[in-house]
Amino acid sequence: MLRSLKDLERYTVGATDGDIGSVEDFLMDDGRWVIRYLVVQTGGSLLLDGRHVLISPISFREAEWSTRRFHLAVTMDKVKNSPSVDVDKPVSRQHELDYFRYYGYPYYWGYGGSWGMGAYPGLLAGPRWDEVPVEPTDKSPRDVHLRSARELRGYRIHGWDEPIGHVDDFIVDDETWEVRYLAVDTSNWWFGKRVLVAPHWATRISWEKNRVFLGMSREAIKNSPVWDATDAVNREYETRLYDYYGRPVYWLRGDPPGKPHSGDHHA
Repeated sequence: MLRSLKDLERYTVGATDGDIGSVEDFLMDDGRWVIRYLVVQTGGSLLLDGRHVLISPISFREAEWSTRRFHLAVTMDKVKNSPSVDVDKPVSRQHELDYFRYYGYPYYWGYGGSWGMGAYPGLLAGPRWDEVPVEPTDKSPRDVHLRSARELRGYRIHGWDEPIGHVDDFIVDDETWEVRYLAVDTSNWWFGKRVLVAPHWATRISWEKNRVFLGMSREAIKNSPVWDATDAVNREYETRLYDYYGRPVYWLRGDPPGKPHSGDHHA
């Protein structure tokens, strides 16, 4: 299902033996547009000292949407002793290496899928570290670029002719954790209009200038299917959106055959 990242903030995160804290932010990679980590503000228990920790969706045992809770398959002590991170600084690939070694998860990078050799983070929770390659297959020296969702909100969206609006939210798949859409607020030039655009439709992103460039006109955006943030982002709406822009739909490329995909996002 498709969900708003804003809706997932403040979700409680619980270990197998107690609550850890609540979600404050998300880190996504700017290559595949996948949420790699939740940034969790820990509570003031005897085990946890109020610091921020990174939690990968690989660690999830269950997501309890009705009670706004993420249940993890690890203990509080395991989280307490995880590699420390300064969330105000970029998360390096070296830190990710340390993190994955610590938890015993196989690397997700260096393969064709969004999560290693598969599409879902849960698939990486099975094999233990000594059963997978010690080094990632990708020997590229390029460091990972993980971006804060809070930082990306407010990025200006530009068409090929004029500014369109700014990023207000992200719509993600709650199984693959892929960012399916940027929710764009156009109220600075068209009151009351919010639109969805897929991140891979961007022709260029200027991280230095906080701008996303789309290869389409403002008029095309204006006439796109109306998105009501209180309604579901479901397959029917997605089909109309992709048909309007004449783009190939993503679900015929990535989803397993026969896998239903009906959204229930509400802002």
